[in-house]
Amino acid sequence: MDVDRLNLPSDGDGPVFKEPWEAEAFALALGLHERGLFTWTEWADALAEEIARAQGAGDPDQGDTYYQHWLAALERLVQAKGVVSETELTERRDAWERAAHSTPHGQPVILKP
Repeated sequence: MDVDRLNLPSDGDGPVFKEPWEAEAFALALGLHERGLFTWTEWADALAEEIARAQGAGDPDQGDTYYQHWLAALERLVQAKGVVSETELTERRDAWERAAHSTPHGQPVILKP
């Protein structure tokens, strides 16, 4: 996959991420694509649909929400492929939120089973 074709924010040396989770979401999408879960066309369509959905809901599309759309598209795509259910995603999201709220500032968030 030619990462340069993705139009990601860049400092000239490669993609730039404002938060670590953005890089992780990026890597997860690439990894799932490389494993054959979806084609790059399917991914591009899912991301475009998510961005259009967000714009329709009032997102001003200034670039600061790009990876939120990336993650939402990834979640929709893995659900559509039957990899994970909506319930499982919700449970995991809730568990991460609880873990994040109970973790002292500056410490890594640890999700316990």
